[in-house]
Amino acid sequence: MGELALQSGQRPHTVRELEDLAFELRSKLLHLCGTYEGAVHIGGDLSAADIFTVLYHYGLHVDPTDIANPERDRFVLSKGHAAVCMYIAMAMRGFFSYDGIVESYGQLDSAYGMHPCKVQLPGVECSTGSLGHGLPLAVGMAMSARGRGESHRVFCLLGDGETGEGSVWEAAMAARSNELGNLVAFVDRNRQLMTSFAEERVVFEPYPDKWAAFGWNVVNIDGHNMAQLVDALDALPASDSNRPTVIICETVKGKGVDFMERNLAWHAGSLGAADLDRAFAALEASREKESV
Repeated sequence: MGELALQSGQRPHTVRELEDLAFELRSKLLHLCGTYEGAVHIGGDLSAADIFTVLYHYGLHVDPTDIANPERDRFVLSKGHAAVCMYIAMAMRGFFSYDGIVESYGQLDSAYGMHPCKVQLPGVECSTGSLGHGLPLAVGMAMSARGRGESHRVFCLLGDGETGEGSVWEAAMAARSNELGNLVAFVDRNRQLMTSFAEERVVFEPYPDKWAAFGWNVVNIDGHNMAQLVDALDALPASDSNRPTVIICETVKGKGVDFMERNLAWHAGSLGAADLDRAFAALEASREKESV
């Protein structure tokens, strides 16, 4: 097949454009959280929104009109409970309609389940949700690409909480042992678990040192600073290099909505009409503050 079409005319190239898209993604998340009858994993969706934005609108070498192209980059969402944030990012990139997500999210037989399912939704590379499984899957994909002499990358987004799983570190060791420079892991380091703050249950620090000890190329950034996210992607070693890269993104759970930020009650929830208005106002205020 020919080279993968990037639809470059549709892809933003400036940090400001990406910031605007991240704001739009958060707005759509809040809208869904206010219309869906069940609970949405809104806290971890909001913490990862900038990462999803920079991946789907800048970093991933994909074409929504040619989703089976073997030269495409692969993306694995290890923190599968953030599926709706991925769905919306994909819809904004042109994979499918946002309206379809709103109309059927979380319903029986919907393609837009609370965790992603590849047999239900074309464009999803693998079904995930069991925490600690995404990075091992990504390692297998990266090894397969190497074995076939392919040059695409495999990206994986993990939550920091799931990196307490032993399977993550087995995969990390396997990735370095097999010299998988085509593998890039993003960690949403929001420092919260479902019902507690991370360090109260599991001692993660010194966190970057753990990845470095497993032989990974380690990059530490502010996961809400779009310029730093872009720079981290631009500075990735060549995909044929021999060390996998982890980009540790310091984030805030509930980012952009003041009453959700670092609030354990907002791991998952829904918004009534009054709270939805309040959330939109807080998101707009946060945007204005960061623009100053």
